[in-house]
Amino acid sequence: MTGTTTPYGAGAAPAPGSGTAVSPRVIGLVLALVAALYVVAPAMNTAVAPLVHTDLGVSAEDNAVAQIAGACLAIGVLVATGRAGDLKGRRATLSAALTALCLGSLVLALSFDPATYVLGRILVAAALAAVFVSCLAFMTTVSMPGRIRRIMGGWLAAMSVGFVLAVNLAPHAAVLTGWRVTAALMAVAAGAALVLVRRLLPESRALAREALPDPVRTVSRVLCAVALAGALQLAPLWGWQDHRVGALLAAAALACAVARMRGLRRTSERRRAEQVPGAVWTGALVAGLALGFTQVVLTMAVPALVTSVGFPAATAALVLSSFGLGGAAACLLIRYRAVSPLAGASLGLPLAALGLALLHALVDHASHALAGGFAVVTLIGFGTMLAAAPQMARFLAAVPRPHLGVNAALLPSAILVGTAAAQALPYTSALGPMPLPAEARELLWVGTIVVAAAALALGRPVVALAVAAASVLQYVMVDADTSQPMSVIVALGVGAAAGAVAWSRREQTERLTRTRETATALQCAVLHPIPPRLGDLRLAGLYRPATAGTAIGGDFLEALDTPYGTRILIGDVRGKGLQAVQTVTDLLGCFRSQAHETEDLGEVAAALDRQVRRAALARGDEELFATALLLQHSQELHAVNCGHLAPLEVGPGHARELDVPAVLPLGLGLLDAAGAVRPHRLALGPGATLLTHTDGLSEARNSTGEFYPVADRLSAVGRHTPDELVRHLDDDVRDWTHHLTDDIAVVALGRR
Repeated sequence: MTGTTTPYGAGAAPAPGSGTAVSPRVIGLVLALVAALYVVAPAMNTAVAPLVHTDLGVSAEDNAVAQIAGACLAIGVLVATGRAGDLKGRRATLSAALTALCLGSLVLALSFDPATYVLGRILVAAALAAVFVSCLAFMTTVSMPGRIRRIMGGWLAAMSVGFVLAVNLAPHAAVLTGWRVTAALMAVAAGAALVLVRRLLPESRALAREALPDPVRTVSRVLCAVALAGALQLAPLWGWQDHRVGALLAAAALACAVARMRGLRRTSERRRAEQVPGAVWTGALVAGLALGFTQVVLTMAVPALVTSVGFPAATAALVLSSFGLGGAAACLLIRYRAVSPLAGASLGLPLAALGLALLHALVDHASHALAGGFAVVTLIGFGTMLAAAPQMARFLAAVPRPHLGVNAALLPSAILVGTAAAQALPYTSALGPMPLPAEARELLWVGTIVVAAAALALGRPVVALAVAAASVLQYVMVDADTSQPMSVIVALGVGAAAGAVAWSRREQTERLTRTRETATALQCAVLHPIPPRLGDLRLAGLYRPATAGTAIGGDFLEALDTPYGTRILIGDVRGKGLQAVQTVTDLLGCFRSQAHETEDLGEVAAALDRQVRRAALARGDEELFATALLLQHSQELHAVNCGHLAPLEVGPGHARELDVPAVLPLGLGLLDAAGAVRPHRLALGPGATLLTHTDGLSEARNSTGEFYPVADRLSAVGRHTPDELVRHLDDDVRDWTHHLTDDIAVVALGRR
């Protein structure tokens, strides 16, 4: 991998030509403002459609051509732009996309016939896709994987607020200014965004020079998405029996089969490391499809239902925009609270499905259509984004950085394909008028089924099946009798189903809490907390198991105040699981006994060696061993290194390894054979802190496969007390990697 870029997590980057640092918050704000154009433009197109029809004679068929061609072209542009950003740099690619958006908007503003207008719409759709994926990849590039959840939460919340403003303000802006001025304003906004990007965002140079891990698979996926989106949108216009629709569906199936076959091929270790895990990729795909599908269903059904009870179009737009408010609330929740993809899907998608089912009963009568519809659509938006945002964040955190742009295109592409799938339904075709109330209800039922299916794929099956059963029961009841009493009964039934789901979630939460309490008690019993002070030393410790909820793994640490001074042990047992925990327990028990009774530190190490050999013999494991570092401080600091990583001295502006001669690890039976091990004297500089750690810290990988550079990251830290260093490492390594694969143990010490 060649080229340079702004190192994520390295802090602010200099602004082009200014020499000053650009705050990461400023970068995120600029990217959010620029990406908001992707949300505003569709609302503007819908608002100006009647005006364009009157002035230019643009028909519904012309708008359908622009919509279908623009969506299909946008999928290809997403991938091409993402790859261009990988090769040419993010800022340069985003600048080119904004320039194209400005030109496309000018073509719209200067259109003189339907053909020119349709061409402008297609150009704008392609340019908006390029802008969005460039912003998405740029935002991910300058963020460490562990921070992407928080950043994505804020970013998607901004997009949701942009949706609310666009849906409510676009119709008024179109009426006040006219469609040409509206298009010209889009060009001005694109030009202003271009200036912001060029002046404020740092230059991101080439990230990748090597070829894609599997270009054939990537191209096959793109062709599958384009053909599928085209077929789904054209089928209602041409008919499902049309041979052209059949050809597109066959092409999509063939491309999907090719991509699948390529994925099943045996690949090298390096190729596997460069690919996103299948479960992560599939989760992001399903979440994007469900989000796009739900948006179209609500866009078609809500206005029809609200206006059918006598409310004007502006009120219908207000109710529809509450989807964005709910989405913003969910995204802010995800920003400030860690919500796992499984938990988000298990709770969010059932809420969205119940909301879609409940919308029938609440929009039956004008007396409560506005308040009820607003509340339920907000609930649907909250549930949908609660499920989608964690999946998207996990996917972006797992994408290898050299091919970030190409992979980031999956998210908007999945949303576009989900939109196309919804437009293949009756009453949602690009040529069709607004559906009737009965037709809108049918759309909501289909949306409920799709969301329940997504919950079955992403969340807990028992919850998804319960929601699906409740929705089917409600459908039967409403179909039998749509009178007001039955609507109330249906609402109560759905509320009871929601209560059952909430009760199930509470039971799961209580069981999880009990499990965590047990794990915490077990950790405290085996791994004693490192005290803040012992003797003349200030201490700080950290233990992070790789498997969440286990509390104990194969790493161990201990600090004791003994008659011979402060003694510290840190190490790592070979293997994982219960056997490793048993070995850790035996080792710590031996150390706690020998540290108080044995004067020579080398003899303590020999006793630990004998303990590991006894455990190996009892379990029949000839390969059992453990690395360990023993420290002792009375008047001076001494160390015995049994195959462990060398400790680090962290001082003002530097972090360097200390030379501690190492003997073989514990359990190999050579400590006694070699005679007494002589402790090595360590000399710390004034004000320096000694930091020891297990290999789980130094071998933590980011999505590109790079190891966590412990010394480099500590050299830039201005804080040097043991507690401050350990807290910094805890935060920084979780930002560096989105997934720990090994336990981490850290002990830091300094003189009081």
